Amino acid sequence: MTQKIQATNDFVVKFANINGSGSASANELFARSMLRMGVPVSPRNIFPSNIQGMPTWYEVRVSESGYLGRRGGCDLMVAMNPQTWDADLKEIDAGGYLFYDCTREIPASRMRSDITVFAMPLTQICNDAYTDARQRQLFKNIIYIGALAALLGIDEKAIEQLFAEQYRGKEKLLDSNVQALHMGRDYALANLDCNAMGLKVKRADKVGKRIFIDGNQASALGAIWGGANVCAWYPITPSSSIPETFDKYCHKLRIDPETGKHNFAIVQAEDELASIGMVIGANWNGARAFTATSGPGISLMTEFLGLAYFAEVPATLVNVQRGGPSTGMPSRTQQSDLLQCAYASNGDTRHVLLFPQDPKECFDFTAAALDLADRLQTPVFVMSDLDIGMNSRLCDSFEWDDSKQMDRGKVMTAEELEAGKDFGRYLDVDGDGIPYRTYPGTHPTKGAFFTRGTTKDRYARYSEEGPVYVDNMERLQKKFETAKNLVPMPEVKKASKPTKFGVIHFGSTSPSMNEALDVLERQGHAIDSMRIRAFPFHSSVLDFIEAHDHVFVVEQNRDGQLRDMLITECGIDPAQLSSVVHYDGTPITARFITKAIASRLALFSPLKEVAQ
Repeated sequence: MTQKIQATNDFVVKFANINGSGSASANELFARSMLRMGVPVSPRNIFPSNIQGMPTWYEVRVSESGYLGRRGGCDLMVAMNPQTWDADLKEIDAGGYLFYDCTREIPASRMRSDITVFAMPLTQICNDAYTDARQRQLFKNIIYIGALAALLGIDEKAIEQLFAEQYRGKEKLLDSNVQALHMGRDYALANLDCNAMGLKVKRADKVGKRIFIDGNQASALGAIWGGANVCAWYPITPSSSIPETFDKYCHKLRIDPETGKHNFAIVQAEDELASIGMVIGANWNGARAFTATSGPGISLMTEFLGLAYFAEVPATLVNVQRGGPSTGMPSRTQQSDLLQCAYASNGDTRHVLLFPQDPKECFDFTAAALDLADRLQTPVFVMSDLDIGMNSRLCDSFEWDDSKQMDRGKVMTAEELEAGKDFGRYLDVDGDGIPYRTYPGTHPTKGAFFTRGTTKDRYARYSEEGPVYVDNMERLQKKFETAKNLVPMPEVKKASKPTKFGVIHFGSTSPSMNEALDVLERQGHAIDSMRIRAFPFHSSVLDFIEAHDHVFVVEQNRDGQLRDMLITECGIDPAQLSSVVHYDGTPITARFITKAIASRLALFSPLKEVAQ
């Protein structure tokens, strides 16, 4: 007989629903209730790109230890979608649990003997209690949350508090939701064997001062605090909530209280090409402008990005990556735009990329990108993705030093121009590859008023001479080298003992990677890790690779794009780097990483080395 899973504050619950049923709000309520009990959770909404009718899943990782990535598998499946029943049952770990609506009987042949089943006639209960079809659907979600609270030991007062906050001033909605919650809880206590549930939630104090927010909201706030005052964008999943949130906070924080003047401009352009053109134009004129988009949008922006790189105009882009190519999977996640963004445009082009791992870094890196774009006079990409951008995540609270000044980079003033200071728009006077610029209109006769995307000399005079072009391109490369010491540095985590193996990862892979490293350590595999936080790669990246006989590169795309960049940029022997790739559109799991690396480590055993 299979032993039941017994766990307190350490399990995975997965909800299988139908898109458009209103289940996502109820499922997030379930996750937030455990946060209110001091237990860390990490939910992920896995949804289709259509409006309604297709399968959708909502997965909640409960981890008092603080693991916030996907683990893999599930301990409790809340199966509310007959379309996906068979596949959903397969996901339950042996000894796990199933909760389902038994209004319509399920044949025994479609059940599993190694799991514990909790059946509740949810549809019948709703049909008896409500006459309106929409109410029946919406309150069914709340009723099953009430039943789960009883089974798992979740304090219903925590859920009621969340209702009170959500429906403040709307007592009728508050009362009806609380009533549905109690209806589910009371039924479960009276009719289900709650003692048979081996998964339990117990109050803890492990959340602390951390906040629960998604990466898109965080990036919008980072843009606000980073000084952005212009946003030009075109709607695209999964990035649209960034400019929408930016707009909301601008109306709170960027309106002069005395005059009512809006100290910001937000433009929904006719397409992505127009939006990046507006961003470049605004930055050229001295504004701090940004856009938010996804991979298909970057494709359309490529020509303008080359112009910004070559004319040396700041631009900040938040790329919330999704599955591709083409339209791909617009509501699924990947890390598949690295090559597209790093080398966007024709010719020899290199762009700065920042890789946030959570909403906290979405905030920090978006603010930092605005400074870097001005400092380096070049486009800078914040490489978020759908997993970070659209899923609320527990993270450290945001911090900001109010004394911090915006870094506008090398900007020559009217006084300096009037005094006769030598101004060459593309003249490197400091040896770092970065020239001085002026805002248009700084001086009536001196400074830069126009720019061009064609070849020019150090004083912006048109030229097609080969040596002039080479001089300019070598300076741009020098500027890129300067950027290596300005971008966020990599983070290294050493194993408990010396090892010849390393792993490199980045971005949203990090939460699952952290858990996988701990599991591998318990299995006897010592592995050093490096989290890359930016491109260009700091010299320490090459040092890390050279310090190990073999390095695994874990990423969420098919072609191992980060590995290719490491080989190209660092001159690494390809045999020294192994790709561990995951690209089915769902966030990578700790179990996937653990299995992939452990199986390859077996190939490096002493017996294998002797045989070779």
